[in-house]
Amino acid sequence: MKIAIGADHGGFELKSSIIKACSNIMFTDVGCNGTESCDYPDYAIKVAEKVALGEVDFGVLICRSGIGMAMAANRFQNVRAALCFDAATAEQTRKHNGANVLCFGADKITAEDAIATLNAFISTSAETDERHTRRQDKLERADRLSDFSGLAKYDPEIYASIKAQVLQEDTEINLIASENTSTRAVREAAGSVLMNKYAEGYPGKRWYSGCIPVDTAEELARQRACKLFGADHANVQPHCGSAANMGVYLATIKPGDTILSLSLDQGGHLSHGSPVNFSGKLYNIVPYVVNKETECLDYDELEKQAMEVKPKILLSGASAYPRAIDFKRIREICDKCGALMLVDMAHIAGLVAGGAHESPVPYADFVTTTTHKTLRGPRGGLILCKAEYAKAIDSAVFPGMQGGPLENIIAAKAICFREAMQPEFKEYAAQIVKNCKAMCKAVADRGYRIVSGGTDNHLFLVDVKQKGMTGKDAAAALDNAGIVVNKNTIPYDTESPFKCSGIRVGTASITTRGMKEAEAEQIGNMIADVLDDITNLEVQKQVKEKARELTARFLVP
Repeated sequence: MKIAIGADHGGFELKSSIIKACSNIMFTDVGCNGTESCDYPDYAIKVAEKVALGEVDFGVLICRSGIGMAMAANRFQNVRAALCFDAATAEQTRKHNGANVLCFGADKITAEDAIATLNAFISTSAETDERHTRRQDKLERADRLSDFSGLAKYDPEIYASIKAQVLQEDTEINLIASENTSTRAVREAAGSVLMNKYAEGYPGKRWYSGCIPVDTAEELARQRACKLFGADHANVQPHCGSAANMGVYLATIKPGDTILSLSLDQGGHLSHGSPVNFSGKLYNIVPYVVNKETECLDYDELEKQAMEVKPKILLSGASAYPRAIDFKRIREICDKCGALMLVDMAHIAGLVAGGAHESPVPYADFVTTTTHKTLRGPRGGLILCKAEYAKAIDSAVFPGMQGGPLENIIAAKAICFREAMQPEFKEYAAQIVKNCKAMCKAVADRGYRIVSGGTDNHLFLVDVKQKGMTGKDAAAALDNAGIVVNKNTIPYDTESPFKCSGIRVGTASITTRGMKEAEAEQIGNMIADVLDDITNLEVQKQVKEKARELTARFLVP
């Protein structure tokens, strides 16, 4: 049994008595060491940190009243400090609250009673039944308001905005295929003091001094990315997926060179060559399309086009393509036409990490991705490449395209890579696909045409024009019903991009909440209920209530 113990001057004598009497316990004494006046938070912080880190089994804190120590210790996440005066209250707080730090008021309890209370505290197990576990989880969660509670007084308007986002996430069903909800650990790193440090350059080769802490975090992120995806080299500095793509372009080709990429209106991405994007303005973009009948990639046609065009880069990957991509076949095409192979796996990175989609890394010269979406990390970018391109990529990112990296976001990336290495992430990735298939089938069974006839990944596209509506109107009606999707073009769309003929539906976020096939099927039918009678406000109201009931059972992290 390891216990961290600390006291201020008012609790010094009681602390000494407890340590002397409990020789069977291994105490880590953090101070104080005498009766000279000192500040109780200093010792509460030391004990609480050890408990939070898991270095000890319990903590004990003592001041004259015990109240200040409890207040200071409870500022730490995963620390539950309780002020107790007898064995009965110690047993109760262990059972009901899962308390792990025992606080004493030296003026309120004798040494004999304190020792008896401590023995009762450490010998009592926390209750693990559903009722007490639920309450302890709520205690830690604090409705996520504790994440930003300091803003309530400092900037109430921003506090209100963030609180509104929390409420929206908590009560609405988010089916935006490019969104997810990160863990609290990721959010904490993203909001950490690492944002204060300018760190132009790379670990060990910075333009500024004082970079040892951020060097450590960035190197962890880089190593974890390589290990997670089996890559030779990783650059974790790009601010977003578009910047990651720009980094590859700058490292490999010149303005005016040809890129062969999937057309935006066929499921591609802005940074793959849209004329309104830098990629379309700087490079000669030749788009490829899906087969008009199957709405899937035709690799034979792609090979034929690549041999005619002879692009410098053949870019694969998409933002709205519901089928698995055959990277091995694309590698063969690249070798045949002499193109570099670039894969933008931003949407499927989490599926790749979890083994739910074939990895492009063994085949591609370069792989870019965002770190949110299915990977469930912070908003940011990542470039993976073969060793021979490492220097060129690093030079293209800095100083070629960016200055100081966002080291707080890089630390958050490191956390998400670590999370994706855990066994449960494989289950999560597989469940995303299962949920998507179940929801897709439910919508299709209600008479809606699914683009390409189904899905192999985390998203599917619904052709709503077939039912006499636009994607814009469909998305608006679903939003009013508490279900968030986005309007989206479908292959060979005849509607304007501002209206679209389809909606894009994704299951990463609901899977993060713990929903499975039964809930996915239910949501699919809720979608159909709204779209079947798109102007019926009463139906939208009823579905919104169902959405609230469902989300109340499945909390976001």
